Amino acid sequence: MRLWRKFLAGAALVVLASTAQAQDISNLPRKETVIIENPEGTVKNPGWFNIWVNGGGGLSTGLQQLTMDTLWYIDPDQGINGPWYNSLAAEKPIYNADFSEMTVKLRKGMYWSDGVEFTADDVVYTVQTQIDHPGMVWSPLLAVSVDSVKATDPYTVVFKLKKPNSRFHALFTVRWNAIWIMPKHVFEKVEDPLKYDFANPISISAYKLKNYDPQGKWYIWEKREDWQRTPLGLLGEPGPKYAAYVDGGPPDKKTIAQLKHELDIIHDNTPEGMFTLVEQSKSLATWFKGFPYAHPDPTLPAVIFNTQKAPFDNADVRWALALLIDIKAVDLASYRGAATLSAVGVPPTGVAMPTYQAPMHEWLKTFELDTGKSKIKPYDPTIPTQIADMLRKQPKFKDQIPTDPTAISNQFGYGWWKPDPKAAGELLERAGFKKAGDQWMQPDGQPFRIRLTVEGDSRSVFTRAGTLITQQWKQFGIDAKAEPTTNPWQPMQAGDFDAAIAWSVETWGGDADLSFFLDSWHSSFVAKPGEVQPARNWQRWSSPELDKIIEGIRGISFDDPKGVDYGMEYLKLVVKEMPTIPMMSYNVFASMDTTYWTGYPTFPDDPYTDPVPNWGNSRLMMVKLRPTQP
Repeated sequence: MRLWRKFLAGAALVVLASTAQAQDISNLPRKETVIIENPEGTVKNPGWFNIWVNGGGGLSTGLQQLTMDTLWYIDPDQGINGPWYNSLAAEKPIYNADFSEMTVKLRKGMYWSDGVEFTADDVVYTVQTQIDHPGMVWSPLLAVSVDSVKATDPYTVVFKLKKPNSRFHALFTVRWNAIWIMPKHVFEKVEDPLKYDFANPISISAYKLKNYDPQGKWYIWEKREDWQRTPLGLLGEPGPKYAAYVDGGPPDKKTIAQLKHELDIIHDNTPEGMFTLVEQSKSLATWFKGFPYAHPDPTLPAVIFNTQKAPFDNADVRWALALLIDIKAVDLASYRGAATLSAVGVPPTGVAMPTYQAPMHEWLKTFELDTGKSKIKPYDPTIPTQIADMLRKQPKFKDQIPTDPTAISNQFGYGWWKPDPKAAGELLERAGFKKAGDQWMQPDGQPFRIRLTVEGDSRSVFTRAGTLITQQWKQFGIDAKAEPTTNPWQPMQAGDFDAAIAWSVETWGGDADLSFFLDSWHSSFVAKPGEVQPARNWQRWSSPELDKIIEGIRGISFDDPKGVDYGMEYLKLVVKEMPTIPMMSYNVFASMDTTYWTGYPTFPDDPYTDPVPNWGNSRLMMVKLRPTQP
């Protein structure tokens, strides 16, 4: 306890940052409490629990992970009993023949924490209330999709859709989050759901609110006595009696806190912070037991081009820029070698590895690119092995770097493009560019200028990547510069950017269906120049071939194996067109301390869920965690 208090006195922003926090969390029985970083930090409006309205409250305070629930989950990894989990629903969605109607059968015997049974009325109320109140989070998507919704009995809901949609259920299927079900018996008594803070929220999952810091630095949740009457409880009894989500502070502070066993789960860290934990902690658990340690989330950081803006509307220019990138140097500069690379438009993680990455690896070995003056094979399948060999020469990593080819592919990816300045120059020349001295000039005679938007210190890994990439472009004669901003999504939404380090590809992870992001790439969603672009096609790229693929997916069921065939067609198309330059998965340096708890997800031993604790699916950790100490 003296160590805890001494640490608090010297680190105001560290975990357990305020006196009130220390008093509250330190008064909990530590052996029954799991302490988790909330990456939102200090919540601006800590008393706002109405997750259906953007009121400045927190989402990953434990609110969405431990108290909310919805119809289905797809785990980004393997899940406990498989990636798909029927949560409040008793079975998978039931569609009619043309996907214009969806029927949902609900579980019986599920109860809100105030003792009221969950029924179909809650689902109908959730949908209709959000349609009737446009300011609510999910209102636009429900309003454009749902013609009617009704409960045909207490455990059956029937949706009639405005147009056929074989993926409508995705709105109620958790990847990171989804449409959470509202308690009708609470909200129907509220005059205006847009203004209701949902203070003292009731829960439909295995935990309920115990207390929170009025300053927004911590939230404490307590296991319900009737946890068995919840979908999470059906998977087993949660181990921790209490779960505290806290503001972890800057990387150095949360690293120290975990070394002192005062923070059980770090959401993310810098590579340097993770390496410090590896070197100094004897109770550390990470996704990979050895290097690169981090969990590859099903998100694909990439160089995203504004394809409505010349010259980035030209695939030759985009390919030329890709061939100027030395990905090994980018990996070492950004992730310190701990990246999982991807040359194709799907994250290298989860089910995508055997389903897409491995077969595309073989296809890419023979892929040829015509530069106008020559034909080249730009893919280098040896890059991950080269990176592994480089890291193995470092004394602190040499015993942790695998030599098995399969392990190298899992941890470092399958391959990437080899730098080829000669081919890049040929592509630019075919696009009408000319070189004047050391400077490349556009077809209109103006210098070739690129401003690459990066997120600054808030995502330092990708800022490092973007900075080095622009240096590589500049060395080739392009006026390139990285421009930090606090929010890169705003210029991308407005179309006011050249290129950016961000992502427009997010997959389920545990399922091969690509519609989660791909449907939003349909040309019907591409905004006109100057107008706001809806998520997720930030590159504003469209293609008749892509529309055909998307429309094909829309016409088949979620489980139809043809979906993978369409996915392969998409991957080959975006290799040829290069609307973005995929780089790597979003590797998250989540770390877990085993002093008080064991049972964390790790690969390959027990990859039952994503250990990154702000994901809705991370609730599965609660039923797997068991106390280390009696």
